[in-house]
Amino acid sequence: MSVVPEARKMSTGLMRRALRRSSAQIRHVRPVPAGAAAGPVAAVYAQVERDFGMLAPPVVLHSPAAGPLAACWVMLRETLLARGVADRAAKEVVAAGVSLGNACPYCVDVHSAVLRGLAHGAEADAIGGDRVDAMADPALRDLAAWARSSGRRESILRRDPPFPIEQLPEFAGVVVTFQYLNRMVTVFCEDSPLPAVLPAPLAGGMMRVLGRFLRSTARGALEPGASLDLLPEAPAPDDMGWAAGRQVIADAFARAIAVIEAAGARAVNDRVRDLVTSELAGWSGQPAGLGRSWVDDALSRLTKDDRSGGRLALLIAFAPHQVGPQDIEEFRRGQRSDEDLIGLAAWASLAAARRVGSWLAPTQQARGG
Repeated sequence: MSVVPEARKMSTGLMRRALRRSSAQIRHVRPVPAGAAAGPVAAVYAQVERDFGMLAPPVVLHSPAAGPLAACWVMLRETLLARGVADRAAKEVVAAGVSLGNACPYCVDVHSAVLRGLAHGAEADAIGGDRVDAMADPALRDLAAWARSSGRRESILRRDPPFPIEQLPEFAGVVVTFQYLNRMVTVFCEDSPLPAVLPAPLAGGMMRVLGRFLRSTARGALEPGASLDLLPEAPAPDDMGWAAGRQVIADAFARAIAVIEAAGARAVNDRVRDLVTSELAGWSGQPAGLGRSWVDDALSRLTKDDRSGGRLALLIAFAPHQVGPQDIEEFRRGQRSDEDLIGLAAWASLAAARRVGSWLAPTQQARGG
């Protein structure tokens, strides 16, 4: 019996157990355990394990709200994982680049690890270390720089997209998905996908194992559209020009947006959502600032009863790193459930991600504004 396959099998088993334990690092909500999942949650879990190889905590954290759970998975699967015209390694570079721009170390670690598993070790090390300019492959380097700047309207409009226009729906879809996921992960997950008790050398080795673990699914050719039945049909909103020409991706986001809009409406009222939407309409990606006076200024337009939900929604949309336990607790004082919390967070995260997507549309790129 060969020792190498046995060692790899042991590493895979350890990785599966470590990743299942990593769900315990999800903050503020109680995710549905795999063994207790039923109905729509079980259906999503089954697809995630089949197509991604593991129950990834950034997806699992949505499980108290079945609709946003399915919406998150549909967006992720149909952009990053499903077969398309763009190479999977290039899409992983975009995922890691967006996450760098948003200072989301969890997502940077995971997607640079997948890139390493796809035999791009030097590029993975560079992007994982926030050294995009040091990437040796010029095509991947340009793509990483484009993705890293995607959250700033003026920066992205000054750049010509470093890829053929037919690849825009996939790359822009990955951008919008990770603008969404980075916010959710920042609020609900720890900074690393691995347990915090691991010493640094062992953690580095486990990240390399993670890359190999995910390589088999990353190299697979997943059929586009297989997740769509998890969500009901919905019309596409007007801000999805970036998806033109790829019906499956447009359909996936239309369904996901409709479900998350409904979840947001159940979590907070129109006044809160209108405030966040109006603030986003004038936002071009500029940082909110180190303090929180900007939040207080915006909240002056809401009644006292609406301010806890308004504060949390504004922070998640514009400055998720500023969300603290007190903001969650204040929102929960109104007998808010885990489902309400996920509904609000998903809505605010996707509202900001959609704003970023609006400046990736071909018409925006063509006129530079």
